[in-house]
Order: sequence, then C-alpha cells, then structure tokens
Amino acid sequence: MKVLSIDTSNYVLGIGLLDGETVLGEYISNIKKNHSVRVMPAIQTLMEECNVKPGDLSKIVVAAGPGSYTGVRIGVTIAKTMAWTLKIPLSGVSSLQVAAASAGRYFDGYVSPFFDARRGQIYTGLYKFENQRLEIAKEDQLVMSADWVKALNEMDNKVLFASNDLALHQDVIKQELGNKAVFAEITELNPRPAELALLGRDKEVVDLHTFVPNYIRLAEAEANWLKAQETKR
Repeated sequence: MKVLSIDTSNYVLGIGLLDGETVLGEYISNIKKNHSVRVMPAIQTLMEECNVKPGDLSKIVVAAGPGSYTGVRIGVTIAKTMAWTLKIPLSGVSSLQVAAASAGRYFDGYVSPFFDARRGQIYTGLYKFENQRLEIAKEDQLVMSADWVKALNEMDNKVLFASNDLALHQDVIKQELGNKAVFAEITELNPRPAELALLGRDKEVVDLHTFVPNYIRLAEAEANWLKAQETKR
C-alpha cells in the first residue's frame, strides 16, 4: 500500500511516500515561499525519484489544519483533487498531531505542539504516547499561550513543547512551568511527512465532497466580513 502525504499547513512544506512499513522518501523545507507554486513540483520530483507512478498510489493523506489559512487550503485542495482524479481514498490528520508525533514519540510525558496564531495566541493541543500509540489528552484549540501553560501546570508530568515558533512563547512557558517544560531540539521541530503518512494510513476515509480543512477559527478577513453583515441587520 503506497501512501502519499501532503503538508502545506504552515511554513514547512512536507511531502512523504510510504510503502507498507517502508518510508520510500520525504521532501521537507522550512522556508517562507509560496506553497501553491512549489507543492506539485515537489510531489512530482519525489515520486519520480522513488519510481512511483500516480497509478501506484493507494491513498492520500493530508495535514488538515490548523495553521496558515491559505496553506491549509492549498494542501487540502490539492489532496482532494488528486484523490478524486486517481479514484483513491483520502484521509485528513490534524497538523498538530503530526507535529506531536514527529517530536515526542519517545518522550515520557505530555507533548504540546503549537503554531503561533498572533496576539499572544497559539494553536495547540496536548498529546501523549501510550504503548506506541499517540493519544489525545486535550483537543486541538486556539488559546492564549499564557492561559494554556497555566492549565498545563496543573498536569502531573513534564511537557515537551515542539514548534518552529518556540522563540515567540518560550519566556511565557518557562516563567509558568519552570523545570516541567522541556523544549524539543531544532531537528525535531519540522513535522515529518512520513509521520503524517503513518498516522493517516489506517485512518478513516473522508468524503471528498464534504471534507473541509480544520481552521479552528475563521480567517480574519472572513470574520470581519461576517461581523459587518451582522451590523447591517
């Protein structure tokens, strides 16, 4: 079973190929460039190097958010289009879950991946590996980082934080949690597309016509538009 994974939900662009229990290849970059013009060439290059044709694919797995509104939409749109064209199933996986699996597989405690959401807010969730299986301790949410770490301080274990946005929130985390806070190494911060493929390989299939990204919140422009419509009523 050959699985193609696609992650464009944040700055990191990740493409992975999984064949059964073998990772055939991964493409990862963490640069601020337009995913819309880079993702298809990245998919094509990786598949050609791995000698995998589109018709060989059995499933597509996409990082479904949260993250960048535009980035999440790009990845989901491409994944849905490919799955529909190739007539193969599609599964969506939380972008935060991918980050947690990439950094915390062997950490004895909780894992809190997060993405900066501006104005002191973060997209985050809380995870823990139990018997090699990633379990959800707290659902993905949008929250003030200061409120989040206060809630985590009530937990009974250390917490591993994994994020390319660590520098923006590290002081708040340290101040509240002290030695209970552990920070992932820089080599563990980019969500791995192979982890995405593995998480989604056996996950339930989505309906291509109704599947939408998990933005957690509306894009600011959309929220402002809805607010303006309410005012007019």
